[in-house]
Amino acid sequence: MGQVKDFMQIALNHAQIAFEADEVPVGAVIAKKDQVIATAANAMKRLGDPTAHAEMIAIRKACEVLKQNRLIGCTLYVTLEPCPMCLSAISFARLDAIYYGASDPKSGGVSAGNGLVGARALHHKPEIYEGFCEVESAALLKAFFEQKRG
Repeated sequence: MGQVKDFMQIALNHAQIAFEADEVPVGAVIAKKDQVIATAANAMKRLGDPTAHAEMIAIRKACEVLKQNRLIGCTLYVTLEPCPMCLSAISFARLDAIYYGASDPKSGGVSAGNGLVGARALHHKPEIYEGFCEVESAALLKAFFEQKRG
């Protein structure tokens, strides 16, 4: 369990980087066994790209590092429940598992309201573990949106 916490802490550090860049504070890490392969922070505003979610950037980086389009044997650690777009990309990349922090009842792809986990369109279904570093992840998101609302 210590390793999950370590990877989630790295994801939280990247969420803080996103926060400081005025991006929605989400951070992601992809690891293979005990080695970090890729890290990312949300960068939609910076890149002018609505698909530049932390998970998507981390998937692209990991594929580049491993020189393959499948991330079999890899795990994603992310501070916020993946949205439907990211969950689809996770499936296509064949990631083994997802650990996430805060739930996203409005836009999450795992939660009951938007749950894609059982969807036929997802050919590969990763193992999903929720609630890791949830308090810290949610607090960062809350602070960001409170700041935005002024």
